[in-house]
Amino acid sequence: MTRAWTLPTLLVLSGAALATGLISSGNPGAAAALLLVFVLLAGVNSPLIFPRSISAPEAQRRSAADGRPVVFWRPGCAYCLRLRVRLGRGARQVHWVNIWRDPAGAAAVRAANDGNETVPTVVVAGRSHTNPDPAWVREQLSRSA
Repeated sequence: MTRAWTLPTLLVLSGAALATGLISSGNPGAAAALLLVFVLLAGVNSPLIFPRSISAPEAQRRSAADGRPVVFWRPGCAYCLRLRVRLGRGARQVHWVNIWRDPAGAAAVRAANDGNETVPTVVVAGRSHTNPDPAWVREQLSRSA
């Protein structure tokens, strides 16, 4: 849990330190703008932007029942964020598994990627796809609907 918040926390603290320096040098407007940028970066890299994660066994059970893809991800991953943003509202239909919170999910990703925790790893109908094109994932979602 704390690992997921490490990067966002560091971003906010760094932004606050830099903004404090700008305020002390007489640039409150630049300080506010810089702090806003760091807070936005922290929000994008936080667990808040992704739908609620579930465990890998639960995601696999649900996927078997409804045919929807399972996406293994981790906070701070730019490719995971790209997939999440490009899926738009469809992202809520996918089963998300945070590999930093779920050891079984991390093990599944390592098994699919030659021992590496490469994310996003998308599982559709039992087959793993590492960092697939978001359009392809949307197509898989439309097939499962």
